[in-house]
Amino acid sequence: MTISQSSADDEERSQELALRPSDLSEFVGQQRVANQIDLLLKAARARGASADHVLLSGPPGLGKTTLAMIIAAEMQAPIRVTSGPAIQHAGDLAAILSSLSEGEILFLDEIHRMSRPAEELLYLAMEDFRVDIIVGKGAGATAIPLQLPHFTLIGATTRAGLLPSPLRDRFGFTAQLDYYESAELSRIVDRSARLLGIGISTDAVEEIGSRSRGTPRIANRLLRRVRDYSEVHGTGTITLDDAIAALAMYEVDQIGLDRLDRAFLEVLIKRFNGGPVGLSTLAMSIGEEAETVETLAEPFLVRTGLIARTPRGRVATLAGWHHLGLNPPATLGADMPNLFDTPAFDA
Repeated sequence: MTISQSSADDEERSQELALRPSDLSEFVGQQRVANQIDLLLKAARARGASADHVLLSGPPGLGKTTLAMIIAAEMQAPIRVTSGPAIQHAGDLAAILSSLSEGEILFLDEIHRMSRPAEELLYLAMEDFRVDIIVGKGAGATAIPLQLPHFTLIGATTRAGLLPSPLRDRFGFTAQLDYYESAELSRIVDRSARLLGIGISTDAVEEIGSRSRGTPRIANRLLRRVRDYSEVHGTGTITLDDAIAALAMYEVDQIGLDRLDRAFLEVLIKRFNGGPVGLSTLAMSIGEEAETVETLAEPFLVRTGLIARTPRGRVATLAGWHHLGLNPPATLGADMPNLFDTPAFDA
């Protein structure tokens, strides 16, 4: 890589970081959560104390890391960033906690993936601001209590149900982030375009926002890809035609379905006549791992009402058939879930 290429990459990364809002007044969407966090921080500042521990829960890309950075900025406190998979031993966590300064914020991403011994050490640290360091082995081992400075733990998780209750209960505030509306995503796209110095029409902004699956991270990613298309094939100012052509090239359809989503839906309808079909069978039919399909494709298809999960397997809904431009069978509805159905957890 040449020096000029390296400089260009550094500039691109700095631009991406610049897209993150630095305070709550710039944060778009999640108004309920933003108001709750604002009250929490104002009360902590008025008392001259550290903020309560905060748990941010929700799907990827909704702004959990951004909110953690905003909390640190609002509290004018340094922030230490790590993740659950990086902490596999209690000693790893003890080393991090013992090096924190008074009022510092520890951001622990994917906290549900932390090891169980580290979780148990975290209980005491969050509640009593101390940890017990074990010295020696066997019958001669002794526990030396180590006092910690008051700190704020911000945990982020995409799967709050995997957190043990004793850990969840030690957070003073839990925020559940929801998917964004198209209008909110359009505001995010417009703001990002201005920060990146991209010329873009209003209808192109709305087009990108409507295809972003309710997720700001996806909205910003699509904006950059549409910008690339406009710079190569257009005038550099993004028009609606540029946005439509670029998103078609990247296989993002009118409601945000990508290649994997459409493959899932098309196999379910065209090969299995709308289901019901088990997840493993569907995944094998499109050449993907079942976990990949369940994590990446299925949640959005269920949320948009294109498929449903029944006790007998996955089924395509009326909306799913219509989205592919196909006529549903007359018997559609017999396998639809009702009030008395239990969720399907088929393999």
